[in-house]
Amino acid sequence: MNIFVIEHYCMKRFLLTLTAFLFYVALNGQSAISGSWWGSIVLGPQKLDVSFDIIVGDDGNLHGLMDVPEQGARGIPVRLEKVTPDSLEIDIPAIGARYAGVRTSEEMIEGSFKQNGMSLKLDLQPGKIKVDRPQTPKPPYPFFTEEVTFGNKAEGALLSGTLTYPLMHFRYPAGTIPVVLMVTGSGGQNRDEELFDHKPFAVIAYHLALNGIATLRYDDRGVGKSTGSQEGTTTLNNKADADAGVEYLRSLGKFGKIGVLGHSEGGTIAFMMAADRSVDFIVSMAGAAAKGIDVLVGQNVAALKFKGLPDAVADNYGNALRLVFNDRISGIKVEDGVRYVDRLCLDNDISLPAPLKENLSQVAVAGGEWITWFLSYDPSEAIRRIECPVFALNGSHDLQVISKDNLAVIRDCLPGNSSDLVKEYESLNHMFQHCPYQNALDYYSIDETISEEVLNDIAAWIKSVK
Repeated sequence: MNIFVIEHYCMKRFLLTLTAFLFYVALNGQSAISGSWWGSIVLGPQKLDVSFDIIVGDDGNLHGLMDVPEQGARGIPVRLEKVTPDSLEIDIPAIGARYAGVRTSEEMIEGSFKQNGMSLKLDLQPGKIKVDRPQTPKPPYPFFTEEVTFGNKAEGALLSGTLTYPLMHFRYPAGTIPVVLMVTGSGGQNRDEELFDHKPFAVIAYHLALNGIATLRYDDRGVGKSTGSQEGTTTLNNKADADAGVEYLRSLGKFGKIGVLGHSEGGTIAFMMAADRSVDFIVSMAGAAAKGIDVLVGQNVAALKFKGLPDAVADNYGNALRLVFNDRISGIKVEDGVRYVDRLCLDNDISLPAPLKENLSQVAVAGGEWITWFLSYDPSEAIRRIECPVFALNGSHDLQVISKDNLAVIRDCLPGNSSDLVKEYESLNHMFQHCPYQNALDYYSIDETISEEVLNDIAAWIKSVK
Protein backbone atom coordinates (compact mmCIF):
# COMPACT_ATOMS: atom_id res chain seq x y z
CA MET A 1 0.00 0.00 0.00
CA ASN A 2 1.40 3.37 -1.00
CA ILE A 3 1.53 5.42 2.18
CA PHE A 4 2.00 8.81 0.67
CA VAL A 5 -0.40 11.65 0.11
CA ILE A 6 -2.46 10.08 -2.62
CA GLU A 7 -3.90 7.87 0.13
CA HIS A 8 -5.10 10.82 2.15
CA TYR A 9 -7.00 10.93 5.35
CA CYS A 10 -10.39 9.51 4.53
CA MET A 11 -10.43 5.83 4.02
CA LYS A 12 -11.49 5.14 0.48
CA ARG A 13 -9.10 7.63 -1.01
CA PHE A 14 -6.31 5.27 0.07
CA LEU A 15 -7.27 2.87 -2.65
CA LEU A 16 -5.71 2.41 -6.07
CA THR A 17 -8.02 3.33 -8.96
CA LEU A 18 -7.87 0.60 -11.49
CA THR A 19 -8.83 0.72 -15.16
CA ALA A 20 -11.81 -1.54 -15.70
CA PHE A 21 -10.64 -3.70 -18.55
CA LEU A 22 -11.64 -7.33 -18.60
CA PHE A 23 -9.36 -9.82 -20.26
CA TYR A 24 -10.30 -13.33 -21.18
CA VAL A 25 -8.97 -16.60 -22.49
CA ALA A 26 -10.81 -19.34 -24.32
CA LEU A 27 -12.12 -22.10 -22.08
CA ASN A 28 -9.91 -25.17 -22.35
CA GLY A 29 -12.52 -27.77 -21.46
CA GLN A 30 -14.45 -28.40 -18.29
CA SER A 31 -11.44 -29.73 -16.43
CA ALA A 32 -9.45 -26.49 -16.73
CA ILE A 33 -8.66 -24.66 -13.53
CA SER A 34 -11.55 -22.40 -12.60
CA GLY A 35 -13.37 -21.02 -9.58
CA SER A 36 -11.91 -19.15 -6.62
CA TRP A 37 -8.38 -19.71 -5.38
CA TRP A 38 -6.45 -17.97 -2.62
CA GLY A 39 -3.11 -17.99 -0.86
CA SER A 40 -0.64 -15.86 1.09
CA ILE A 41 2.54 -14.07 0.07
CA VAL A 42 4.97 -14.06 3.01
CA LEU A 43 7.49 -11.22 3.37
CA GLY A 44 9.40 -11.76 6.57
CA PRO A 45 6.97 -11.21 9.44
CA GLN A 46 4.30 -9.86 7.08
CA LYS A 47 1.69 -11.86 5.20
CA LEU A 48 -0.44 -10.64 2.30
CA ASP A 49 -3.52 -12.61 1.24
CA VAL A 50 -4.26 -12.77 -2.49
CA SER A 51 -7.14 -14.39 -4.35
CA PHE A 52 -8.03 -15.08 -7.98
CA ASP A 53 -11.51 -15.63 -9.37
CA ILE A 54 -11.53 -17.56 -12.65
CA ILE A 55 -15.08 -17.49 -13.92
CA VAL A 56 -16.87 -18.73 -17.01
CA GLY A 57 -18.62 -15.73 -18.55
CA ASP A 58 -21.77 -15.53 -20.62
CA ASP A 59 -19.55 -15.65 -23.70
CA GLY A 60 -18.29 -19.11 -22.74
CA ASN A 61 -14.79 -17.81 -22.02
CA LEU A 62 -12.85 -17.71 -18.79
CA HIS A 63 -12.50 -14.27 -17.18
CA GLY A 64 -10.18 -13.43 -14.31
CA LEU A 65 -10.15 -11.00 -11.41
CA MET A 66 -7.73 -10.56 -8.50
CA ASP A 67 -8.41 -9.36 -4.94
CA VAL A 68 -5.93 -8.07 -2.36
CA PRO A 69 -8.32 -7.30 0.51
CA GLU A 70 -5.64 -6.13 2.92
CA GLN A 71 -4.90 -3.25 0.54
CA GLY A 72 -8.57 -2.59 -0.14
CA ALA A 73 -8.14 -3.68 -3.76
CA ARG A 74 -10.86 -5.83 -5.31
CA GLY A 75 -11.73 -6.74 -8.86
CA ILE A 76 -8.27 -6.11 -10.31
CA PRO A 77 -8.52 -7.29 -13.92
CA VAL A 78 -6.12 -10.02 -14.99
CA ARG A 79 -5.13 -11.55 -18.32
CA LEU A 80 -5.40 -15.33 -18.27
CA GLU A 81 -2.53 -16.37 -20.52
CA LYS A 82 -2.69 -20.11 -19.83
CA VAL A 83 -5.37 -22.16 -18.12
CA THR A 84 -5.20 -25.95 -18.34
CA PRO A 85 -6.24 -28.75 -16.01
CA ASP A 86 -2.78 -28.65 -14.38
CA SER A 87 -1.28 -25.18 -14.90
CA LEU A 88 -2.12 -21.51 -14.55
CA GLU A 89 -0.35 -18.42 -15.92
CA ILE A 90 -1.73 -14.97 -15.19
CA ASP A 91 -0.59 -11.48 -16.21
CA ILE A 92 -1.74 -8.56 -14.01
CA PRO A 93 -1.05 -5.41 -16.06
CA ALA A 94 -2.60 -2.98 -13.56
CA ILE A 95 0.13 -3.69 -10.99
CA GLY A 96 2.92 -4.95 -13.26
CA ALA A 97 2.88 -8.48 -11.87
CA ARG A 98 2.62 -12.09 -13.02
CA TYR A 99 1.62 -15.38 -11.45
CA ALA A 100 2.52 -18.90 -12.63
CA GLY A 101 1.59 -22.13 -10.90
CA VAL A 102 1.31 -25.88 -11.36
CA ARG A 103 -1.57 -27.89 -9.94
CA THR A 104 -0.11 -30.60 -7.73
CA SER A 105 -3.42 -31.90 -6.40
CA GLU A 106 -7.12 -31.08 -6.38
CA GLU A 107 -6.48 -28.82 -3.37
CA MET A 108 -3.23 -27.10 -4.31
CA ILE A 109 -1.60 -24.96 -7.00
CA GLU A 110 2.08 -24.37 -6.26
CA GLY A 111 3.50 -21.26 -7.85
CA SER A 112 5.23 -17.90 -7.66
CA PHE A 113 4.19 -14.26 -7.80
CA LYS A 114 6.58 -11.91 -9.60
CA GLN A 115 6.61 -8.12 -9.31
CA ASN A 116 9.32 -5.45 -9.50
CA GLY A 117 12.04 -8.02 -10.07
CA MET A 118 11.06 -10.09 -7.03
CA SER A 119 9.81 -13.67 -7.13
CA LEU A 120 7.74 -14.70 -4.13
CA LYS A 121 6.22 -18.07 -3.36
CA LEU A 122 2.43 -18.11 -3.66
CA ASP A 123 0.62 -21.43 -3.30
CA LEU A 124 -3.13 -21.37 -3.91
CA GLN A 125 -5.93 -23.42 -2.42
CA PRO A 126 -9.57 -23.52 -3.53
CA GLY A 127 -12.10 -21.13 -2.05
CA LYS A 128 -12.36 -17.55 -0.88
CA ILE A 129 -10.01 -15.81 1.53
CA LYS A 130 -11.10 -16.70 5.03
CA VAL A 131 -11.41 -13.79 7.45
CA ASP A 132 -12.84 -13.62 10.94
CA ARG A 133 -15.11 -10.66 11.64
CA PRO A 134 -16.94 -11.79 14.79
CA GLN A 135 -18.72 -8.46 15.32
CA THR A 136 -20.41 -8.37 11.91
CA PRO A 137 -24.17 -8.78 12.53
CA LYS A 138 -25.78 -11.82 10.98
CA PRO A 139 -29.50 -12.30 10.30
CA PRO A 140 -32.02 -12.91 11.59
CA TYR A 141 -31.82 -9.64 13.52
CA PRO A 142 -33.69 -9.18 16.81
CA PHE A 143 -35.05 -5.85 15.58
CA PHE A 144 -36.88 -4.37 12.57
CA THR A 145 -35.09 -2.88 9.55
CA GLU A 146 -36.58 -1.06 6.58
CA GLU A 147 -35.17 -0.29 3.15
CA VAL A 148 -35.73 3.41 2.38
CA THR A 149 -34.76 6.04 -0.16
CA PHE A 150 -34.37 9.80 0.10
CA GLY A 151 -33.25 12.36 -2.41
CA ASN A 152 -30.85 15.24 -2.80
CA LYS A 153 -32.95 16.62 -5.63
CA ALA A 154 -30.79 19.67 -6.21
CA GLU A 155 -27.82 17.46 -7.13
CA GLY A 156 -29.71 14.58 -8.73
CA ALA A 157 -28.83 11.92 -6.17
CA LEU A 158 -31.35 9.35 -4.93
CA LEU A 159 -29.87 7.72 -1.86
CA SER A 160 -30.76 4.22 -0.72
CA GLY A 161 -30.32 3.12 2.85
CA THR A 162 -31.33 0.98 5.79
CA LEU A 163 -33.47 2.41 8.59
CA THR A 164 -32.91 0.31 11.71
CA TYR A 165 -35.40 0.54 14.54
CA PRO A 166 -34.44 -0.29 18.12
CA LEU A 167 -35.29 -3.55 19.78
CA MET A 168 -38.97 -3.56 20.85
CA HIS A 169 -39.40 -0.14 19.25
CA PHE A 170 -43.21 -0.41 19.32
CA ARG A 171 -43.10 -0.14 23.09
CA TYR A 172 -41.54 3.33 23.03
CA PRO A 173 -43.90 6.35 23.24
CA ALA A 174 -44.30 8.12 19.91
CA GLY A 175 -41.66 10.71 19.18
CA THR A 176 -39.27 9.57 21.89
CA ILE A 177 -36.85 7.26 20.05
CA PRO A 178 -33.58 9.02 19.17
CA VAL A 179 -32.33 8.43 15.65
CA VAL A 180 -28.85 8.80 14.19
CA LEU A 181 -27.91 9.50 10.58
CA MET A 182 -24.60 7.77 9.81
CA VAL A 183 -22.15 9.51 7.43
CA THR A 184 -19.16 7.67 5.95
CA GLY A 185 -15.65 8.83 5.20
CA SER A 186 -14.67 10.26 1.82
CA GLY A 187 -14.81 8.36 -1.43
CA GLY A 188 -17.70 6.19 -2.46
CA GLN A 189 -18.63 3.84 0.36
CA ASN A 190 -21.64 1.65 0.96
CA ARG A 191 -24.04 1.97 3.86
CA ASP A 192 -21.95 -0.31 6.08
CA GLU A 193 -18.79 1.77 5.43
CA GLU A 194 -17.35 -1.57 4.28
CA LEU A 195 -13.57 -1.64 4.05
CA PHE A 196 -10.98 -4.37 4.55
CA ASP A 197 -13.84 -6.85 5.05
CA HIS A 198 -15.06 -4.86 8.04
CA LYS A 199 -18.55 -3.33 8.26
CA PRO A 200 -18.24 -0.75 11.05
CA PHE A 201 -21.53 1.04 10.40
CA ALA A 202 -23.44 -2.25 10.46
CA VAL A 203 -21.79 -3.04 13.79
CA ILE A 204 -22.63 0.39 15.23
CA ALA A 205 -26.23 0.25 13.99
CA TYR A 206 -26.69 -3.18 15.56
CA HIS A 207 -25.31 -2.02 18.91
CA LEU A 208 -27.41 1.14 18.97
CA ALA A 209 -30.56 -0.82 18.11
CA LEU A 210 -29.98 -3.00 21.17
CA ASN A 211 -29.75 0.22 23.21
CA GLY A 212 -32.97 1.89 22.11
CA ILE A 213 -31.51 4.05 19.33
CA ALA A 214 -32.61 4.04 15.67
CA THR A 215 -30.19 4.61 12.81
CA LEU A 216 -30.22 5.44 9.11
CA ARG A 217 -27.17 4.44 7.11
CA TYR A 218 -27.02 4.86 3.34
CA ASP A 219 -24.98 4.10 0.24
CA ASP A 220 -23.04 7.14 -0.93
CA ARG A 221 -24.12 8.63 -4.23
CA GLY A 222 -23.10 6.39 -7.14
CA VAL A 223 -22.48 3.43 -4.81
CA GLY A 224 -24.62 0.35 -4.22
CA LYS A 225 -28.27 1.15 -4.76
CA SER A 226 -27.82 4.94 -4.73
CA THR A 227 -27.88 6.99 -7.92
CA GLY A 228 -25.77 9.99 -8.81
CA SER A 229 -22.04 10.17 -9.43
CA GLN A 230 -18.89 10.42 -7.33
CA GLU A 231 -17.16 12.40 -10.07
CA GLY A 232 -16.33 15.92 -9.00
CA THR A 233 -17.81 15.56 -5.51
CA THR A 234 -16.41 17.53 -2.59
CA THR A 235 -17.11 17.46 1.12
CA LEU A 236 -19.83 20.06 0.48
CA ASN A 237 -21.66 17.68 -1.88
CA ASN A 238 -21.42 14.88 0.67
CA LYS A 239 -22.77 17.23 3.34
CA ALA A 240 -25.71 18.09 1.08
CA ASP A 241 -26.56 14.37 0.85
CA ALA A 242 -26.40 14.09 4.64
CA ASP A 243 -28.63 17.15 4.99
CA ALA A 244 -31.18 15.39 2.77
CA GLY A 245 -31.03 12.39 5.11
CA VAL A 246 -31.83 14.55 8.14
CA GLU A 247 -34.70 16.20 6.28
CA TYR A 248 -36.05 12.76 5.44
CA LEU A 249 -35.91 11.61 9.07
CA ARG A 250 -37.73 14.75 10.21
CA SER A 251 -40.39 14.22 7.55
CA LEU A 252 -41.26 10.81 8.99
CA GLY A 253 -42.39 12.34 12.28
CA LYS A 254 -41.55 9.08 14.11
CA PHE A 255 -38.52 10.04 16.14
CA GLY A 256 -37.42 12.26 18.95
CA LYS A 257 -33.96 13.80 18.83
CA ILE A 258 -32.16 13.52 15.50
CA GLY A 259 -28.38 13.31 15.50
CA VAL A 260 -25.50 12.59 13.16
CA LEU A 261 -22.68 10.10 13.62
CA GLY A 262 -19.85 10.55 11.15
CA HIS A 263 -16.52 8.80 10.71
CA SER A 264 -13.41 10.45 9.22
CA GLU A 265 -14.70 12.90 6.61
CA GLY A 266 -18.18 12.08 7.93
CA GLY A 267 -17.02 13.36 11.34
CA THR A 268 -16.04 16.67 9.76
CA ILE A 269 -19.42 16.82 8.03
CA ALA A 270 -21.05 16.27 11.42
CA PHE A 271 -19.31 19.44 12.69
CA MET A 272 -20.60 21.36 9.68
CA MET A 273 -24.18 20.15 10.20
CA ALA A 274 -24.07 20.97 13.90
CA ALA A 275 -22.88 24.48 13.03
CA ASP A 276 -25.96 24.83 10.79
CA ARG A 277 -28.11 23.87 13.82
CA SER A 278 -29.91 21.27 11.75
CA VAL A 279 -29.38 18.41 14.25
CA ASP A 280 -29.85 17.87 17.97
CA PHE A 281 -26.48 16.21 18.68
CA ILE A 282 -23.45 14.81 16.87
CA VAL A 283 -20.88 12.05 17.29
CA SER A 284 -17.65 12.76 15.42
CA MET A 285 -15.44 9.68 15.12
CA ALA A 286 -11.95 10.75 14.03
CA GLY A 287 -13.36 13.80 12.32
CA ALA A 288 -10.73 16.28 11.12
CA ALA A 289 -10.88 19.56 13.03
CA ALA A 290 -7.60 21.11 11.87
CA LYS A 291 -7.31 22.86 8.51
CA GLY A 292 -7.26 20.44 5.59
CA ILE A 293 -3.69 21.19 4.52
CA ASP A 294 -2.48 20.58 8.09
CA VAL A 295 -4.34 17.26 8.28
CA LEU A 296 -2.88 15.94 5.03
CA VAL A 297 0.67 17.10 5.71
CA GLY A 298 0.50 15.78 9.26
CA GLN A 299 -0.75 12.33 8.28
CA ASN A 300 1.93 11.92 5.63
CA VAL A 301 4.78 12.93 7.92
CA ALA A 302 3.43 10.57 10.58
CA ALA A 303 3.12 7.73 8.07
CA LEU A 304 6.69 8.15 6.84
CA LYS A 305 8.06 8.12 10.37
CA PHE A 306 5.85 5.13 11.14
CA LYS A 307 7.46 3.29 8.21
CA GLY A 308 10.89 3.94 9.66
CA LEU A 309 12.18 6.89 7.67
CA PRO A 310 14.43 9.29 9.60
CA ASP A 311 12.61 12.23 11.16
CA ALA A 312 14.62 14.71 9.10
CA VAL A 313 13.63 13.02 5.82
CA ALA A 314 9.95 12.82 6.80
CA ASP A 315 9.94 16.46 7.91
CA ASN A 316 11.58 17.55 4.66
CA TYR A 317 8.90 15.71 2.72
CA GLY A 318 6.24 17.42 4.81
CA ASN A 319 7.75 20.84 4.12
CA ALA A 320 7.85 20.14 0.39
CA LEU A 321 4.32 18.74 0.41
CA ARG A 322 3.03 21.88 2.11
CA LEU A 323 4.60 24.01 -0.63
CA VAL A 324 2.95 21.84 -3.30
CA PHE A 325 -0.40 22.16 -1.58
CA ASN A 326 -0.05 25.91 -1.20
CA ASP A 327 0.48 26.15 -4.94
CA ARG A 328 -2.59 23.99 -5.46
CA ILE A 329 -4.64 26.32 -3.23
CA SER A 330 -3.32 29.29 -5.23
CA GLY A 331 -4.58 27.73 -8.44
CA ILE A 332 -1.17 26.96 -9.94
CA LYS A 333 -1.37 24.18 -12.53
CA VAL A 334 1.57 21.81 -12.83
CA GLU A 335 2.20 20.13 -16.17
CA ASP A 336 5.64 18.57 -15.62
CA GLY A 337 5.73 17.21 -12.08
CA VAL A 338 9.39 16.15 -12.19
CA ARG A 339 10.70 19.56 -13.28
CA TYR A 340 8.35 21.31 -10.86
CA VAL A 341 9.56 19.27 -7.86
CA ASP A 342 13.22 19.63 -8.84
CA ARG A 343 12.83 23.41 -8.94
CA LEU A 344 10.79 23.50 -5.72
CA CYS A 345 13.41 21.51 -3.81
CA LEU A 346 16.28 23.59 -5.24
CA ASP A 347 14.64 26.93 -4.48
CA ASN A 348 13.77 25.91 -0.92
CA ASP A 349 16.94 23.96 -0.10
CA ILE A 350 15.00 20.73 0.48
CA SER A 351 16.79 17.41 0.06
CA LEU A 352 14.69 14.29 -0.63
CA PRO A 353 15.47 10.73 -1.75
CA ALA A 354 14.50 9.95 -5.34
CA PRO A 355 11.41 7.82 -4.46
CA LEU A 356 9.96 10.63 -2.36
CA LYS A 357 10.62 13.18 -5.10
CA GLU A 358 8.88 10.88 -7.57
CA ASN A 359 5.90 10.57 -5.25
CA LEU A 360 5.79 14.33 -4.80
CA SER A 361 5.85 14.87 -8.56
CA GLN A 362 2.77 12.65 -8.87
CA VAL A 363 1.01 14.58 -6.13
CA ALA A 364 1.85 17.85 -7.86
CA VAL A 365 0.10 16.94 -11.12
CA ALA A 366 -2.83 15.09 -9.57
CA GLY A 367 -6.05 17.03 -9.76
CA GLY A 368 -9.48 16.57 -8.31
CA GLU A 369 -12.11 18.83 -6.83
CA TRP A 370 -12.19 16.96 -3.52
CA ILE A 371 -8.62 17.62 -2.46
CA THR A 372 -8.57 21.19 -3.82
CA TRP A 373 -11.58 22.11 -1.69
CA PHE A 374 -10.45 20.17 1.36
CA LEU A 375 -7.00 21.74 1.51
CA SER A 376 -8.48 25.17 2.15
CA TYR A 377 -11.24 24.17 4.54
CA ASP A 378 -10.88 25.01 8.23
CA PRO A 379 -13.43 23.08 10.36
CA SER A 380 -12.57 25.11 13.46
CA GLU A 381 -14.76 27.94 12.18
CA ALA A 382 -17.79 25.62 12.16
CA ILE A 383 -16.91 24.07 15.53
CA ARG A 384 -16.97 27.52 17.17
CA ARG A 385 -20.60 27.92 16.10
CA ILE A 386 -21.86 24.62 17.49
CA GLU A 387 -24.51 24.79 20.20
CA CYS A 388 -25.78 21.20 20.32
CA PRO A 389 -24.07 18.43 22.35
CA VAL A 390 -20.92 16.96 20.79
CA PHE A 391 -19.14 13.67 21.39
CA ALA A 392 -15.77 13.84 19.61
CA LEU A 393 -13.52 10.82 19.84
CA ASN A 394 -10.25 9.63 18.39
CA GLY A 395 -7.70 6.88 18.90
CA SER A 396 -4.18 7.49 20.13
CA HIS A 397 -2.82 5.27 17.31
CA ASP A 398 -4.72 7.04 14.52
CA LEU A 399 -2.18 7.93 11.83
CA GLN A 400 -4.74 9.45 9.45
CA VAL A 401 -6.39 12.03 11.68
CA ILE A 402 -3.76 12.65 14.34
CA SER A 403 -5.50 12.60 17.71
CA LYS A 404 -3.45 15.19 19.60
CA ASP A 405 -3.65 17.71 16.76
CA ASN A 406 -7.36 17.43 16.08
CA LEU A 407 -8.82 16.85 19.56
CA ALA A 408 -6.90 19.90 20.79
CA VAL A 409 -8.65 22.06 18.18
CA ILE A 410 -12.03 20.63 19.17
CA ARG A 411 -11.43 21.28 22.89
CA ASP A 412 -10.32 24.85 22.19
CA CYS A 413 -13.14 25.72 19.80
CA LEU A 414 -16.26 24.14 21.30
CA PRO A 415 -18.35 26.82 23.01
CA GLY A 416 -18.84 24.58 26.02
CA ASN A 417 -22.07 22.59 26.24
CA SER A 418 -22.34 20.70 29.51
CA SER A 419 -23.04 17.50 27.56
CA ASP A 420 -19.91 17.78 25.39
CA LEU A 421 -17.42 14.92 25.59
CA VAL A 422 -14.00 14.94 23.91
CA LYS A 423 -12.14 11.67 24.45
CA GLU A 424 -8.99 9.96 23.25
CA TYR A 425 -8.93 6.16 23.37
CA GLU A 426 -5.62 4.53 24.11
CA SER A 427 -4.21 2.16 21.48
CA LEU A 428 -7.04 2.54 18.97
CA ASN A 429 -6.40 3.22 15.27
CA HIS A 430 -8.38 5.21 12.71
CA MET A 431 -11.06 2.53 12.56
CA PHE A 432 -11.20 2.34 16.38
CA GLN A 433 -9.65 -1.11 16.52
CA HIS A 434 -7.30 -2.09 19.34
CA CYS A 435 -3.78 -2.54 18.05
CA PRO A 436 -0.14 -2.13 19.01
CA TYR A 437 1.41 0.92 17.41
CA GLN A 438 3.31 -1.16 14.85
CA ASN A 439 -0.05 -2.36 13.45
CA ALA A 440 -1.73 1.06 13.38
CA LEU A 441 -2.37 0.89 9.63
CA ASP A 442 -3.04 -2.85 9.44
CA TYR A 443 -6.83 -2.70 9.48
CA TYR A 444 -7.34 -5.93 7.57
CA SER A 445 -5.46 -8.37 9.81
CA ILE A 446 -7.30 -7.23 12.97
CA ASP A 447 -10.41 -9.30 13.66
CA GLU A 448 -12.04 -6.62 15.80
CA THR A 449 -14.15 -4.20 13.77
CA ILE A 450 -14.62 -1.56 16.46
CA SER A 451 -13.84 -1.35 20.16
CA GLU A 452 -16.62 -2.51 22.47
CA GLU A 453 -15.73 0.36 24.80
CA VAL A 454 -16.34 2.83 22.00
CA LEU A 455 -19.66 1.18 21.11
CA ASN A 456 -20.82 1.30 24.73
CA ASP A 457 -19.69 4.90 25.19
CA ILE A 458 -21.51 6.08 22.06
CA ALA A 459 -24.76 4.40 23.09
CA ALA A 460 -24.54 5.66 26.68
CA TRP A 461 -23.72 9.21 25.62
CA ILE A 462 -26.58 9.43 23.10
CA LYS A 463 -29.02 8.19 25.74
CA SER A 464 -27.70 10.83 28.15
CA VAL A 465 -28.33 13.75 25.78
CA LYS A 466 -31.19 15.89 27.09
